Amino acid sequence: MTAYCRDFTVGGTWFFTVNLADRQRTLLVDHIDLLRQSFRHVMQAHPFKINAIVVLPEHLHAIWTLPEGDADYSLRWRLIKTGFSRGIARGERISASRLTRGERGIWQRRYWEHLIRDDADFARHLDYIHFNPVKHGHVHRVQDWLWSSFHRYVVDGEMDLEWGAGNGEGVFGE
Repeated sequence: MTAYCRDFTVGGTWFFTVNLADRQRTLLVDHIDLLRQSFRHVMQAHPFKINAIVVLPEHLHAIWTLPEGDADYSLRWRLIKTGFSRGIARGERISASRLTRGERGIWQRRYWEHLIRDDADFARHLDYIHFNPVKHGHVHRVQDWLWSSFHRYVVDGEMDLEWGAGNGEGVFGE
C-alpha cells in the first residue's frame, strides 16, 4: 500500500473536501443538525475557526484555520466523522475490509486537504466553496443553498447577495 503523506503546517489555513462513502446518499443534509452538533462538540474540545463551509447531500467543503502551534486537523475530522456516524442508524453497506476493522460505511476513509498559501488562494477556494451547490445543479443561485457560509459573508457585508448569479461565468477564471 502506498504511504500517504499529509502536510501538517502548524496554525495553517486549510481547504478540505470530505465525502460520504456512498455518493448516492443524502445523509449530510438529511441530518444537518447532527452534523452541526458534531462540529460544535469537536470545536469545544479542539478549537479551530471555520472560515467557510458548504454542506451538500453527499460531501462538504470547508476552509479551517487552526490555532497557532496546532496542526492536528486529522484528529478533528476523525472526531467529527465519528460523532456524526454514531448518530446515524445502522444499515449502510459495509465492505469486508471495514467489517474487519469494525468501521461503519458512512464516510470515505480519506479526504482532500490543501494548505492555503496566500490571499488569492484563499479567495479562489472561498469562491469554489460558495459556488459548489450551483456547480452540482442543486440550485440556480448561490443564495438559494441553505447550508453554506455564503449567507454569513452576505450578512457581514463581504459578499453581495447576487454573487455568482452568472452561473459561474468568470467566477473561477474559466
